[in-house]
Amino acid sequence: MKLASRLALLALATLLPLVTGCNFADGLPLPVEGVSPAVSPTPSPSLPPADEVAQAFLQAWQRDDYPAMYSLLSPGSQVAYPEDLFGSIYRQVTEEATITTKATRILAAYQPDTYAEVAFAVAFQTDQVGDFGVENQMNLSFVQGRWGVDWSPALVFPQLSDGTQVRMITQVPSRGNIYDRTGLGLAVQGQIVEIGVVPGQIQDETAVLAQLGEVLEVDHSGLRARYADVNPSWYVPLGRVSAETGKRYYETLSSTPGIELREAWERSYRPELIAPHVMGVIGPIPPEEAEQWHAQGYGRDEMVGWMGLERWGEPYLSGDRGRRLEVVSAQGVQIAVLADKPPAESSNLYTTFDREFQQQVQEILGRRTGSIVVLEAGTGRVLALATYPSFDSNQFSRGISEQDWQRLKDDPRHPLLNRATQGAYPAGSVFKVITMASAMEAGGLSAKSTFNCEGVWNGLGPELPKVCWLGSGHGQITLSQALTVSCDITFYQVGLVLNNLDPAILPDYARRFGLGTATGIEIEENAGMVPDPVWKMETKGEGWAPGDAVNLAIGQSELQVTPLQIAAALAAVGNGGTLYRPSVVESIASDPKDPDWTFEPAPVGKIPISPENLTVIQKSLYKATSTAQGTAYDAFKGLEMQVAGKTGTAESGQDNPHAWFAGYAPAQSPEIAIAVVMEHAGMGGEAAAPLFRQVVEAYFRINPSPGTLSSPDTGPTEAP
Repeated sequence: MKLASRLALLALATLLPLVTGCNFADGLPLPVEGVSPAVSPTPSPSLPPADEVAQAFLQAWQRDDYPAMYSLLSPGSQVAYPEDLFGSIYRQVTEEATITTKATRILAAYQPDTYAEVAFAVAFQTDQVGDFGVENQMNLSFVQGRWGVDWSPALVFPQLSDGTQVRMITQVPSRGNIYDRTGLGLAVQGQIVEIGVVPGQIQDETAVLAQLGEVLEVDHSGLRARYADVNPSWYVPLGRVSAETGKRYYETLSSTPGIELREAWERSYRPELIAPHVMGVIGPIPPEEAEQWHAQGYGRDEMVGWMGLERWGEPYLSGDRGRRLEVVSAQGVQIAVLADKPPAESSNLYTTFDREFQQQVQEILGRRTGSIVVLEAGTGRVLALATYPSFDSNQFSRGISEQDWQRLKDDPRHPLLNRATQGAYPAGSVFKVITMASAMEAGGLSAKSTFNCEGVWNGLGPELPKVCWLGSGHGQITLSQALTVSCDITFYQVGLVLNNLDPAILPDYARRFGLGTATGIEIEENAGMVPDPVWKMETKGEGWAPGDAVNLAIGQSELQVTPLQIAAALAAVGNGGTLYRPSVVESIASDPKDPDWTFEPAPVGKIPISPENLTVIQKSLYKATSTAQGTAYDAFKGLEMQVAGKTGTAESGQDNPHAWFAGYAPAQSPEIAIAVVMEHAGMGGEAAAPLFRQVVEAYFRINPSPGTLSSPDTGPTEAP
């Protein structure tokens, strides 16, 4: 007769309902609503109360004091369950169920003679499935002068036995997709079948390995090593196959003890590889990050974002994992569900890209080593970002081999480097925009300040002559003209003037244009570096020399910038002075009609220049592309749209310099800002400016003028 039934026969005792949970205050259990007070019949006068032993056992459980619990077991239970086995059962359950605390409460006791029954409730708090409660019953027997708990695994959970076990099932929602701004897929989920084993359930290992080797098309001799040292009750994934392959082998595999099939998803990227450095990749949890990810509830076999938006967007793309705590048979068949926390839907990322335009920009860059950045000039949206050399993202979604991963990392061309945001280069003459702003704002110079360029400058002494790119010199020239024709000697002199006033002026202005600090874009980036007297003393132990300022004035010295920083700075020049934080994320949404977050322009500062002086610079940049004296005139001759920009030719440490062109279009009311850098490609006006023009024509849908543009395969290239 069950304890509840016996209690019903006692004087006016109430039948106890099942306990579904407990309330707590200050860590102590409170009465469960709807549960009658405990009914404890008076024990036989010759025997002590059994519920005192039950209470001591339950309190020891709350403390995880397994030796104390074991000491209260009946002699027969101690024979059946050695102490190490007893403790290991509780530890395994606690670990698998992620139990953090327990609160126990006796509900009723029945002690007619030398046996007793005690009804109790346990409220569990867990890390992964929340709180849940269990009602259970403890049997005790009076043997050898004491009460002892007649123990079995059912005293942990009623459904547990010697032939069953507790298993936590992770319910992973489908990973969110990454789209372009119009909703076209860039990185999406495709359904596949994951095949694994539960080692403890394998009956014929030879047959299991033979079947898996055939289906997974791998040498089965290495499969065993992957599960040899894991907990026998754990599921170990061994490979993935297409949904069609999984269906073909389903009956054979699912009927083989030890093999388990699970529905899974595989990341799929566009075959034409749209912005792979921005999309990023996913991969298995790196060993050095395992503790961090597991603390967030990730399973041992899950894939996480390694780089790009896949990594930045992990909290949104992965959703919230669900958990189901089950009791299962030795064959893995579900017997009972103890607790269930459903998964929360993941969100999708919508990028600021238009897929077609991004692909066009990638084709314009072709196989040239370098990058192109296109920003919306008045908001900071990244409209396109191309970099080469590149890589195939799909290698990672299929599970890249250690050999292939190492090959990519060791490739001297650095295909994993996002040159647009992580490539650090001297800015070359593009930096003269900042030098000119500093000269007019802090150096006491004006647009009409006059300089003399004879091709050679001895301002640092005859032993340190400096030359202009135009060997014959530019003659008498104003500051505004010097920017248009990129006169080096003018800017050497400006750098020296600024340094004599204060060596910090030029570095400070560079930083206020956004250089030397991260832009805040969502993906990986290099902050770059702006040298100054403090930096030089701290890193080199040397004082700042006039030559440092002179070199910095033309974008050389130790200056390091990224194409993204230059594009953002030129966007600010074109839009009237506002520096925006670049973004590649347009919105985050599980439902595109009701986004959780939507892009808003984020101003991060104003470039330090008055409207009047800014107008001077804008006119000089326009003349660089539209007048015969301009360094980019040949590249833009015949273009239907007016553009403004600056060429740059930056020393690279090799024979061929890096080629730059950065600017905006249209010149009078900019919609886009563009930065192009080509590594070791020569002069900026010859190598980079033509690509800038092609981007403008692609964006504004302008038909190219015949014979004026280089093809995507022209110039220094790298093999794919």
